[in-house]
Amino acid sequence: MDKNVGSADKVVRIVVGVALIAFALFGPADIAWKWVGWIGVVPILTAVMGWCPAYSILGLRTCPMEKKSA
Repeated sequence: MDKNVGSADKVVRIVVGVALIAFALFGPADIAWKWVGWIGVVPILTAVMGWCPAYSILGLRTCPMEKKSA
């Protein structure tokens, strides 16, 4: 499993994840779909692991390629 999530991408994922979880915890009580905020766990996990399964499927990567020695 090669890393495919770069530094800037990690920061964005963590910020979005924390914002979604904060919405789930502290959002208005009368909203029935607050559970959607718990989806914020996914971008945090992908940032911590440095690997995104969707990027693998789509062939994307935001991290620099590592040089392989011969």
